[in-house]
Amino acid sequence: MVYTGDYVSYEDAMQFQQLAEVLQHTVKGKLATVGILGNHDYGKNWAEQPVADQISSQLQNAGITLLNNAQQEFSGLNIIGLDDYWALNFSPETVMKEYDASKANLLLCHNPDVCDLNVWNGYQGWILAGHTHGGQCKPPFLPSPVLPVKNKRYDQGEFDLADGRMLYINRAIGHSYQVRFNVRPEITIFELAQA
Repeated sequence: MVYTGDYVSYEDAMQFQQLAEVLQHTVKGKLATVGILGNHDYGKNWAEQPVADQISSQLQNAGITLLNNAQQEFSGLNIIGLDDYWALNFSPETVMKEYDASKANLLLCHNPDVCDLNVWNGYQGWILAGHTHGGQCKPPFLPSPVLPVKNKRYDQGEFDLADGRMLYINRAIGHSYQVRFNVRPEITIFELAQA
């Protein structure tokens, strides 16, 4: 089970209590339960380290292993986690310099714009991201008018990045604004198979 960030949309300490209530129902994985932080987990202007520290502590106490520019192997699957692109601790080089192509790797990054940066060190494999909520509102046959990414192609679903990397952007179950139109909430299930 992986979580790709934005556990709260932080405004004040009430969100810590709300997160504690939600974390009582944390879905756990058979091999591991792993997460990364998103921009909203860093508070106002994505710049409040104490907010990120409190959320990190709550997640870890709920049994979620946090990977902030780090990697860890779980039953033969190496999971690499990048900290949020817009927040204080984004440092992908820290972990990507240790990328080992001989392992079965899976990479988590909150903001899919990271896919367009020169930080990958030859990474080949799946990248799981969130951040966009699929645009939340999408007129039929038209692109989503509001996407919080530079690369407007990155809205939702699967993308072949044409260099051995495959990106999947989950629409998630939350929202930035309490509205969704033509963009259903999503929990994605991937079936892992041995190579």
